[in-house]
Amino acid sequence: MATMISNVGLAQADFQLAAPLKDRRIVVAMSGGVDSSVVAALAARSGAEVIGVTLQLYDHGAKAKRVGACCAGQDIRDARAVADRLGFAHHVYDHESRFRDTVIDQFADEYLAGRTPIPCVRCNMGVKFTDLFALARELGADCLATGHYVRRMIGPNGAELHRAVDPARDQSYFLFATTQAQLDFLRFPLGGLEKSVVREIARELGLGVAGKPDSQDICFVPDGDYATLVRKLRPEADDQGEIVHVDGTVLGAHKGLIHYTVGQRRGIDIGGQAEPLYVVRLDAAAKQVIVGPRRALAVAAARLGEANWLGNVDDRTVLAKVRSMARPVPARVVGDRLIFAAPEFGVAPGQAAVLYDAADASRVLGGGWIEETFAADAT
Repeated sequence: MATMISNVGLAQADFQLAAPLKDRRIVVAMSGGVDSSVVAALAARSGAEVIGVTLQLYDHGAKAKRVGACCAGQDIRDARAVADRLGFAHHVYDHESRFRDTVIDQFADEYLAGRTPIPCVRCNMGVKFTDLFALARELGADCLATGHYVRRMIGPNGAELHRAVDPARDQSYFLFATTQAQLDFLRFPLGGLEKSVVREIARELGLGVAGKPDSQDICFVPDGDYATLVRKLRPEADDQGEIVHVDGTVLGAHKGLIHYTVGQRRGIDIGGQAEPLYVVRLDAAAKQVIVGPRRALAVAAARLGEANWLGNVDDRTVLAKVRSMARPVPARVVGDRLIFAAPEFGVAPGQAAVLYDAADASRVLGGGWIEETFAADAT
């Protein structure tokens, strides 16, 4: 199996550094999971000097022992064990307060504002890429390598961000905010590998994390109960209010905005309607949940904020993905507006609109945060 590791793992896990690699230094972001551990192992086998870095992002209480957590107690120990086995240095940095301020508190504030947040992107934008980027530079690294499933490819104008080979593992939607400067320094050696190959490499190297479950999307939320966390941080987010039909009719009362998202059908608990009701939007100021038939969800355009572009999007058709599991659809960008070629459904403020190249659907052109939506003609 050593042959499999060298021929498949090393051949496809390209760190894109100038030879000789023995003169290069690779800093690996290690979360304690199988993916970043295999990246570290492949980096060590390349002959480069390797330094592992782990950020402690939250407390060592109940969350630290939960299966599927990351960047806390047991995960830090797992990362250190991998570094010890492979024989390279490993450093742990406490970024708990910054993570709380820039990710957890913002997560709660977004729900309070009636938006649907994506904390994974905020984490990548802040503590994971920005902070790790600075740490890797301070350590004299030639690159920072992570276990994300995306590909960094060299195009005619420099480094490009592309989808992973394994579509079930692709994380490009969550990395749209990666800047060009970061992309120039980052490496994603797992983007060309299937997840099954990654686990096989870990097993063959005898890494204790080979069978470790993947981390959950929201790592800091115990048992996936985000409402309890938001309620604890922002008690007013649980205030009750009215459920209002798009025609202005008050239909009943809701149990708090944190329990609803745009496009939701179940849990509205309003009967006696001619058509099924969906959450169309959330009015945080009025504490109202606005509902209506599915056609009321149709959106013609969205206003984007905090846009980050990795390629030209002007005067061209792009493919827009408005949710992590959504199908990319044709659209175009005019100023800060994303205009869909056909009405799109379930477009929620707080989510990201990630744009891909229509001529090469694997290439990420960038994206932005959905700040506002504009309804399509429902007639």
